[in-house]
Amino acid sequence: MSSILKIKKNKNIIEAMRVFRLITLAVATAFILSSCSFFKKGGDVSSTTGWGYNDSDNGGFEVASEVEQATGPGLVLIEGGAFTMGRVEQDVMYEWNNLPRRVTLPSFYMDQTEICNVDYREYLYWVRRVYVDLPEVYMKALPDTLVWRRRLAYNEPYVEYYLRHPAYNKYPVVGVSWLQADAYCTWRTDRVNEQILIDEGFLELNPNQVGDDNFNTESYYAGQYEGQAGKKIESMNPNGSGEGRNVTMSDGIMLPRYMLPTEAEWEYAALAIVGNSIDERIYNRKLYPWSGHYLRNPDKASLGQFAANFQRGRGDMMGIAGYLNDNAAITAPVDAYWPNDFDLYCMAGNVNEWVRDVYRPMSSADVEGFRPFRGNVFQVVERDADGAIAEKDSLGRIRYRNIEDAEALGRVNYQKADNINYLDGDVRSRIEPDWNVQDEKGSAAMYYQGKGETNDGMTSLINDKARVYKGGGWRDRAYWLVPGTRRFLDEGKASDDIGFRCSMIRVGSTTGL
Repeated sequence: MSSILKIKKNKNIIEAMRVFRLITLAVATAFILSSCSFFKKGGDVSSTTGWGYNDSDNGGFEVASEVEQATGPGLVLIEGGAFTMGRVEQDVMYEWNNLPRRVTLPSFYMDQTEICNVDYREYLYWVRRVYVDLPEVYMKALPDTLVWRRRLAYNEPYVEYYLRHPAYNKYPVVGVSWLQADAYCTWRTDRVNEQILIDEGFLELNPNQVGDDNFNTESYYAGQYEGQAGKKIESMNPNGSGEGRNVTMSDGIMLPRYMLPTEAEWEYAALAIVGNSIDERIYNRKLYPWSGHYLRNPDKASLGQFAANFQRGRGDMMGIAGYLNDNAAITAPVDAYWPNDFDLYCMAGNVNEWVRDVYRPMSSADVEGFRPFRGNVFQVVERDADGAIAEKDSLGRIRYRNIEDAEALGRVNYQKADNINYLDGDVRSRIEPDWNVQDEKGSAAMYYQGKGETNDGMTSLINDKARVYKGGGWRDRAYWLVPGTRRFLDEGKASDDIGFRCSMIRVGSTTGL
């Protein structure tokens, strides 16, 4: 072979190798790029299967873009963390029911103010308009305005005017039981989510809802409420009707439930230690929701004015004419005084506030260190014989039932539905089956104080219907303004100095950033 032919052959080999390297590099680059898309958070391709999201050709599994939870009407974000819950000063009542304990709470939302009269009247108006054929629902929701009466005092003007006169629109609603406050939270959840769907165009305004044909968040999710539907979300299900679908929880459009705050949430929000800490060092454990151990405002512009509405001494509800120390004979507007470092108003004084917990004197020694709460009764949605969600009730809401013991069999985290009495020290919280029976009054919930293995018939007011309230009210002395103090009342009772505010869980990131 001539030298010229050898040179040409070598050039061909070199060129072929160069082309091969280019092809290999291109393939490798394409593989790397495609691999990156697998691991791209929130991308269009599954990082575990390689199947595409939101693609009807791949079966139509839908994944919404990650979004941060919106702040619902009236709410303020409370950044979570650890804090010492319980007694701060001397236990002057000698009840020993608020022993200090370190606990941690995730971030959540809290109403900036207490629920006021105009808020509650809006609820009453809706209930009366929608449940026109169920007047008992409206009557059940009405606050007890007779709580103002005292045997040796003339308070009839408040009985007549306090709830309904516009002069008191922004004053905290009172005479509301725990049960009524809890029902208000359920109603508020549905009205807020209904408005969100209207604003987004998924529902049309429908002021003619009547009876069980009213918007309820869970009924909507279950397909048991259609209303005056607006636009639909395009469904990627290849086996669907092609007409689109309703909003689901996975779309992240509607908000979680409004609820009464737990005792731990309420106390943490009231203390607002974010205002007296540097990094992780709390340099001063607060006595009240504001800084310092004084009841008067230290700011120069308002020096000496009371920071809360309470009773300074016997018969002294507001000071003297010309210098009213808290400027409120009874309650004050819900945005009166100064907010704490979480920007919450009246977390001390004005009215006491219901929280979600069932009262036990030693809850601080019993409950978990993370999201402590006593009052769990675990439930599941009712289903028919075919496994479908049962038909909604007469109020338009999904039906729930307590879980059965057999459904909890084998679990390590709980063994029954009702865990209110768990580890609370009473006889009925024991494992012995003989105590899992109802008493002659049909109540298995009473907190028994029997001795040994017998029940001597002695009971206290502490039972499974006793709910905690906190914060101090306009009738209270300064001791009850301390967030760590705690009292209780039957969930069906009401008072002229107990109101409430709502909370909401925070889903997703802690800070919302």
